[in-house]
Amino acid sequence: MTAGTNPAAGADPAGADPAGAADPNSPETPAPAHPAHREPPGGRRAVAVWSIGVAVYFVAVIFRTSLGVAGLDAADRFHVNASALSTFSLLQLLVYAGMQIPVGLMVDRLGTKRVLALGVTLFTLGQLGFALSPSYGMALAARALLGCGDAMTFISVLRLGTRWFPAHRGPLMAQLAGLVGMAGNLVSTLVLAPVLHGVGWTAAFAGSSVAGLVVLVPLLLFLRDHPEGHGPEPVQRAGLGFVRSQIAESWREPGTRLGLWVHFTTQFPAMVFLLLWGMPFLVEAQGLDRGTAGALLTLVVASNMALGLVYGQVIARRQSTRIPLALGTVAVTALLWGTTLAYPGDRAPMWLLVTLCTVLGACGPASMIGFDFARPANPAARQGTASGITNMGGFIASMTTLLTVGVLLDATGDDYRIAFSSVFVLEALGVVQILRLRTRALHRERERAAALLPAQGVTANSRRIASARS
Repeated sequence: MTAGTNPAAGADPAGADPAGAADPNSPETPAPAHPAHREPPGGRRAVAVWSIGVAVYFVAVIFRTSLGVAGLDAADRFHVNASALSTFSLLQLLVYAGMQIPVGLMVDRLGTKRVLALGVTLFTLGQLGFALSPSYGMALAARALLGCGDAMTFISVLRLGTRWFPAHRGPLMAQLAGLVGMAGNLVSTLVLAPVLHGVGWTAAFAGSSVAGLVVLVPLLLFLRDHPEGHGPEPVQRAGLGFVRSQIAESWREPGTRLGLWVHFTTQFPAMVFLLLWGMPFLVEAQGLDRGTAGALLTLVVASNMALGLVYGQVIARRQSTRIPLALGTVAVTALLWGTTLAYPGDRAPMWLLVTLCTVLGACGPASMIGFDFARPANPAARQGTASGITNMGGFIASMTTLLTVGVLLDATGDDYRIAFSSVFVLEALGVVQILRLRTRALHRERERAAALLPAQGVTANSRRIASARS
């Protein structure tokens, strides 16, 4: 799979040979660029380091989504109703979303390795605590701890991609990271669910926490924040003033805000389905057995992985497809949800449920488009902060929907048609914001790309000069 050049992200076109190239013997030859301004080399070592970070994210997603296959078991174990059950996922996502900007600032300041190591420690303790919790309150605290650690993973992986690979690879690496994350969701569905029903709650969750230790060891031994000679340019930091500046400047960019709303609008339908309410909906409202319901949840994940490859390839080749893909995904998702909920009779036919789950698989790849707007809108020193702002979008929408569905189920006597109709309200809000911001964001992106062209010519020139001198 090849990634197309993304000029908005500051990529250097392959084979660039601008007119008026400088003579290598000329006294006016440009000085070598600061390491922070040079393109990372990529290569096998970059893949190896990036893979360590992605493995951490993979485990974090397994832990994050483990409640999705254990929702009914959790309700029985802790003797709670639908609203209290939704609080598990709500609190976890509340912590996750609330940590996004602080984590972005931490990644920009402390580097990837430290933040990932802290994240692994926290989400492993959270998963182990959830296994051993004797009460609802302690289980809530464990999920909050898990959410805190989980919050530190994805932004760190995005940062690794920008530090180790050339800029034009950014969209591809982000989509691949999302694909691996969905593979973690697949493990929850295919592995953790049968283990849970085979060995019981404590053994299943405590045993799965060992995966955190497995990824922590190579992280501490081998992960590096950036290639040698490609460290970030030193930045003067002045406490809270610097923090406020980072957040304000990132938010001021229309591309950051557009990225947030794209993420907000596209991600949450599938996340709500996979994280908590899909299994109860399929078993209680649609009358399916757990095995069939689990297979449909697996279909969502498999569709996500397959469509992630398609979306990544399309966007890499044509950046102009970002908005149509995002809005198209929202429209098709809303259509299938509406058809399923409005279908005459008590239950929707299997072909419709299969189609719904296949379409929900597009939500994850579509949400990654948000980062393709935030990335070119911000310089390298703000990438973590901008990614954190963007990543808040989908999780805020997911939190809102998780809680709303739980409350409506209790209020209506488990009427899933009414409860799941709340999805359409948030989708409509997100679409309005995307349409409002897209013109300004794309205009700024074109302006920045035009301004970068002379600098790209100088960079290409410098490489040719260095080659000639050697």
